[in-house]
Amino acid sequence: MLNQSEILKKAVEELDKIVGQNILLQESHIPHLPYLVACAREALRLHPVAPFNLPHVSTSDCTVAGGRYFIPKGSSVLLSRIGLGRNPAVWEDPLRFYPDRHLVDRHADLAETELRFISFTTGRRGCIGVGLGTNITVMLLGRLLQGFTWSIPQGLEKIDLSEAVSLFKATPLFAHAKPRLNHSVYPSLL
Repeated sequence: MLNQSEILKKAVEELDKIVGQNILLQESHIPHLPYLVACAREALRLHPVAPFNLPHVSTSDCTVAGGRYFIPKGSSVLLSRIGLGRNPAVWEDPLRFYPDRHLVDRHADLAETELRFISFTTGRRGCIGVGLGTNITVMLLGRLLQGFTWSIPQGLEKIDLSEAVSLFKATPLFAHAKPRLNHSVYPSLL
């Protein structure tokens, strides 16, 4: 978001409009912050937490993708989170960070039931913690955006988002954070 200041600005404006600057973001605000949720969904689409989902075993013969693929009973099934989230057949301009693409469906959480990307697993064995995971992720992102004005350090044009083989950033992340709210809003550390 630091590399696209208009997206960062739009997310902060939504937080200021819905939450304000006199209290910190609360869980009850999340359903009213569709753009913030869309930013979190887009981040998980482009930068998944792991390269693959957990392996599953097919319990019966089946076809997927409208009959394009046959999976025999007993097959191990492993999905590439990167391949799904960056698939040009599914996503227009797949390498671009563009949260607005998630506003069409107005998702209130980070789950992706159509497997266009994987944040939490889906189906009958999907993660039971999707609600908690959504709240923690959106609260963290939201409070970081609400509480601080972020900038790229002097001497850098943009944040390098290149990845190492492990999906971790290839270079360390450096960004400046300046408190943007009244001092009384921040919780005391003592």
